[in-house]
Amino acid sequence: MARIELAGLAHSYKANPTEPSDYALRPMEMTWNDGGAYALLGPSGCGKTTLLNIISGLVRPSQGKVLFDGNDVTNLPTEARNIAQVFQFPVIYDTMTVGENLAFPLKNRGWKTADIEKRVSHIAEILELSSDLKNRASGLTADAKQKISLGRGLVRPDVAAVLFDEPLTVIDPHLKWLLRRKLKEIHHELKLSLIYVTHDQIEALTFADKVVVMTEGEVVQIGTAQELFEAPAHTFVGYFIGNPGMNLLPCGYSADGVRIAGVSEFLPPRRGLRMGEGSLKLGIRPEFVECVAHGSAESLPARIISARNMGTHWLVDCQLGDYRVACKQRTLHSVAAGDAVGVRLPDERILYYVNERRVA
Repeated sequence: MARIELAGLAHSYKANPTEPSDYALRPMEMTWNDGGAYALLGPSGCGKTTLLNIISGLVRPSQGKVLFDGNDVTNLPTEARNIAQVFQFPVIYDTMTVGENLAFPLKNRGWKTADIEKRVSHIAEILELSSDLKNRASGLTADAKQKISLGRGLVRPDVAAVLFDEPLTVIDPHLKWLLRRKLKEIHHELKLSLIYVTHDQIEALTFADKVVVMTEGEVVQIGTAQELFEAPAHTFVGYFIGNPGMNLLPCGYSADGVRIAGVSEFLPPRRGLRMGEGSLKLGIRPEFVECVAHGSAESLPARIISARNMGTHWLVDCQLGDYRVACKQRTLHSVAAGDAVGVRLPDERILYYVNERRVA
């Protein structure tokens, strides 16, 4: 296991990058602690797999360094970095048994037979593969094959880190949930450093201690699930995480307070906001918006666009001034489209963004 540092790291597939858009990975500084579980989260093309491949040694960065426990490994090949990588599709030997597949990385490193059997038995038990150890891998389902691939990545106890590149893509949805829980248990039991790439926010938030959110080659926030949900540092984080994502409403600011376009009422002034700073947006999660009776105290006038009963809650879309606002709440007094309602935005739940970054 290792402490991984990325110092001034950036990468471009172009020979002479000049603009930020020329970079697959924009310059970054980052430290991942020994034994931590991290997820790289973002849409396709945001640079997360490029970053994973730089850590593993499959790609050499255009600039900056990769350090394992303070040692510069930037120019070392993959085999010299002592890492394990699990890919999107199973990488196993079909002609071998499940047990032979799990044992292969250990045999290559000269482990004694008794030690190999003990370690393989342990990993097989964790992944619930014990009954298949003597079966050929070729006859197993895609789900089982990916579990073998996971096992091959986890079987070596001395690796600097285990890197997962969207490993549950081919897995049945129900098994995905089971394997995510299993990976979390494995992390707590084996204390391995795990880095997990995914575009699925549920996978990232349920697996990782810290989530690295990326967009357009840039790391926009690193945080726990609670931090990313309650205090997004960037509008992309607010929009990308959550179902539905954060309401983001362009607004103006004056001495009278904050005003959403198309709404005559002002919200209270907020310390730290000043005119002329740039594009100002108000952000609030649907979970914190309150849809109340028209004319209620401290509410803004709005109209219902749609109201859907989701079983555990109502999901309501309201027209507030020039913008649509989503609201999630347990009970609702009015559900008809076009009905006049009040929308209450609790001040303690409102975040403000200037040029897409949180300022207050």
